[in-house]
Amino acid sequence: MSTTTLPVTRETAHHVLWHYGAPGGLQPGRGTETLMVAIDAADLVTVERLRLGFPELVSAMLAAKNDMDGIARLQQIAGAA
Repeated sequence: MSTTTLPVTRETAHHVLWHYGAPGGLQPGRGTETLMVAIDAADLVTVERLRLGFPELVSAMLAAKNDMDGIARLQQIAGAA
């Protein structure tokens, strides 16, 4: 089951790949990096609250973390696969 429901931009794909240490990743700015750490550490209720303000980033992170092909799909979006 896919958790990515929105189109993910190339930039977001690069950032999420970096967060998970996957090839094709590029380090984001400090604010985005901190937000990704918060999303990754949050419980389900908090993740859904964060999704209200950052739907693309949350969807991409959940795909990378939970979908069997999430990293590969992000690499394809980033042009790294």
